[in-house]
Amino acid sequence: MHVNAFWLFDLNITPMRWNQRYVFESYLRSSLWVVPFFAIPLALIAVRMLHRLDIWLGWSLLGLDTAGAKTLLEAFVSATLAFVVFTFGSLLVAIQVASAQLTPRIIATILLRNDVVKYTVALLIFTLMFALAAQNRLDEGPYQLLVLTATLLGIISFAAFFYLIDYASRLLRPISVLSSVGNNGITVIENVYPRLSSDPVTENGFLKPATPDRIIRHRGPSGIVLAVNIGRLLALAENSDCVIEFAPQVGDFVATGDPLFDLFGGVRSIDEEPLLTSVAFGSERTMDQDPTFAFRIVVDIALRALSPAINDPTTAVLAIDQLHRMLRTVGERDLRTDQILNKSGKLRVIFRTPNWEDFIHLAFSEIRACGSNNLQIVRRLRAMIENLVPTLPDHRHAALVQELSLLDREITRNFTYPEELALARIGDTQGLGGHSAQVRADKVSRTFPQ
Repeated sequence: MHVNAFWLFDLNITPMRWNQRYVFESYLRSSLWVVPFFAIPLALIAVRMLHRLDIWLGWSLLGLDTAGAKTLLEAFVSATLAFVVFTFGSLLVAIQVASAQLTPRIIATILLRNDVVKYTVALLIFTLMFALAAQNRLDEGPYQLLVLTATLLGIISFAAFFYLIDYASRLLRPISVLSSVGNNGITVIENVYPRLSSDPVTENGFLKPATPDRIIRHRGPSGIVLAVNIGRLLALAENSDCVIEFAPQVGDFVATGDPLFDLFGGVRSIDEEPLLTSVAFGSERTMDQDPTFAFRIVVDIALRALSPAINDPTTAVLAIDQLHRMLRTVGERDLRTDQILNKSGKLRVIFRTPNWEDFIHLAFSEIRACGSNNLQIVRRLRAMIENLVPTLPDHRHAALVQELSLLDREITRNFTYPEELALARIGDTQGLGGHSAQVRADKVSRTFPQ
């Protein structure tokens, strides 16, 4: 009884702000200004400390007089200020170009969360403020330790600026963006689906009571579900001896008044506030608990590349490469995570997640519809299917074979010349030009007869 009272106290007071903390932390991770802003007070504190140390040591390391020290610091101030202006101007232009050619969803998920950009800008701001503050302390004499530190920071800032220009130019290449999204997507998939697949039983096929005893609706502003505190829902269900179903799915748009929770088990006295504050909402999706969002970003990049305005099927092939590796990871995981049980094996929380067919449809359908008239695309899609079928468990094959059938029908509809039709039916991991494509075609012809 004492434990239950503690849980009730904890759930009603401390965790009420979980959703606000989550949104705030997510904002900090995706904000470029936070780390450089804190570099300003750190620079001022560092100057004060080094100034006192300089007075105590009385060094004359550089042999500069006051005029020479001020000239040197003014040079570093001008250089770092120019670096900061050029860096932010270049980043704004680069972000606009990248979002136009790839997808605007990479701005918050990839570009603004990049630590190299944040800390390089922070170093430039730190150097600028350090040099400015050091200038104000030179009237009493050329404090050599301050000037030496500013000189070293200036040299490091030059190197960091040149590195940032090179790094940013590589970061915004399609392959870099796609690889980063793919890596993040695999991390999220492994977190959402922690167990490997070993049971061919139909996944996500849970049984729940027919009618909920109570429906809790969303009372806040409309938004997209970013994350859910599943551990807190499990604790609430355990304390109330009920089953809690989260009605939408992470990534869904929920309007004010929409059903948010369905409660089963005859419970009617549970407090709504801990439930409502266990869900974080935002204006756009994030990859934290959304395993399909990485697929969505990669597919959007592929569709943009296949559009008549851009017409870059090679970039679409690079996108399919990432879909290939993410699908393999999904196919190897146990996707039956809808039923969350307590330690005694009793159902407590129903939390819907995408199943294998959801991932397959997302990875194939739109790209096939937009790129089925392009040899690179149909050959790369076929190569992906031919690679996944023999390497994934048997219960994953049906959806892949169906996609191969749909792909063959699109190929037949779009390619009328027999020579092109035969070429389109050969899988190629490069899209077009793979030297072993014909060898692979002969090898898989026995598995996938025409």
